[in-house]
Amino acid sequence: MTGPADSPLYSELFGDDATAAQFTAKAELSAMIRTEGALAQVQGQAGLIPAASAAAIVAACTDMQIDPATLATATARNGVPVPALVQAMRAQIPADHAQYLHWGATSQDIMDTGLALRLCPMLDLWEDRLTEVLARLGQMAAEHADLQMGARTYGQLATPTSFGAVVAGWGWPLIEALRDMDRLRTAVLRVSLAGAAGTLSAMGDQGAQIRAGLARALDLGDPGHAWHSDRSGMATLAGWMASLAASLGKMAEDLLLMTQSGLGLVAISGGGGSSTMPQKQNPVAAAALAALSRQVLGLSSTMTGAGLHRQQRDGAAWFTEWLTLPQLCISTGRMLSLAEDLLSRLQPDAQAMQADLQTGNGVIHAEALSFALVQVIGIDRVEAAAKVKQMCQTATRDDIQLTDLAQHEWPGHDWPHLLAARGLGLAPSEARDFAQAVSSL
Repeated sequence: MTGPADSPLYSELFGDDATAAQFTAKAELSAMIRTEGALAQVQGQAGLIPAASAAAIVAACTDMQIDPATLATATARNGVPVPALVQAMRAQIPADHAQYLHWGATSQDIMDTGLALRLCPMLDLWEDRLTEVLARLGQMAAEHADLQMGARTYGQLATPTSFGAVVAGWGWPLIEALRDMDRLRTAVLRVSLAGAAGTLSAMGDQGAQIRAGLARALDLGDPGHAWHSDRSGMATLAGWMASLAASLGKMAEDLLLMTQSGLGLVAISGGGGSSTMPQKQNPVAAAALAALSRQVLGLSSTMTGAGLHRQQRDGAAWFTEWLTLPQLCISTGRMLSLAEDLLSRLQPDAQAMQADLQTGNGVIHAEALSFALVQVIGIDRVEAAAKVKQMCQTATRDDIQLTDLAQHEWPGHDWPHLLAARGLGLAPSEARDFAQAVSSL
């Protein structure tokens, strides 16, 4: 076992079997064998290799099984598994046809194209999960669009907002992530066929034709050029994962604060227990989501840095991708499944939110009061702000509600009603607009 994601102890907390399945040695070899078979088929159709040889290679590749362990020693020596893989494949192809396997391609072509084949089902899986997360957020935003709670800036109570608006704040960037998946697929689901140094010289004037045919055969994009040292597609993938991590991590951090003792603004059913404190219901899922988000952000930076390739191909930079991408993707997949599970168990506590709004004797309504004094009483804006600041100090010091102080100073007005009417602003419409946006996806 190499880490928590595949540990029998921690895998259900940090692992994601469905994403990890695309990064097993078996999956990698299968994708490369499929690529070699498709390449031979296209080359045979174009007359670049004998049609009979192409047919023999395709037939052999259809059910070909190769034990990854038998390639390990040669892979360590060569730095890539393809030379040993090609040798093992040729051993299963009739001798008079085997020489045409891997005709004019290079190791990176086979590996990068094979990776694209494995990323395709992974992105489909992620899109389904992200859609589920957004559906839960949209429903929650609609249901609680008018549920008042205290907004906090710098950790301090600021003005009222609604829980639905907070949920919408979590969800808007996820809508953008979902919409961005077409661009992401275009960037990474493409063939690589460029030959030893990016010129496809071994295929003569048929190189572009073969590359386009390979793209069609594998249902991948044709970039129209070599991209061995152009890792912008991988950087796009890393950037998308980083953006997703920041969004989901922000939600997790907010939930960790909302569930802390003394606030309890939300409840997450099925919380984790303590080995010694029977009262504890720890927000384990939120903590794990925050931790995974930090990991993804860090690994995304490493992945992006791997784009610094020397000359036409760079083993060190390419190896950095191999070391980084599997864990990065597994943690991203787990973030999505964990977020969906977390939201399914999340409930706001309206009573706790109302109590929180009264913290400090209602000084959370200070901004609303200062503007009301200008518009209702006719006081100068600067004078009103100074007056309300002084009243907030009095409310805190003397344990008096801010609205009671206002009533004493300016009688004849229903100050609780006036301030409540101003308090939520656009929060309810923000929540409903988000819910509508989700339903329109």
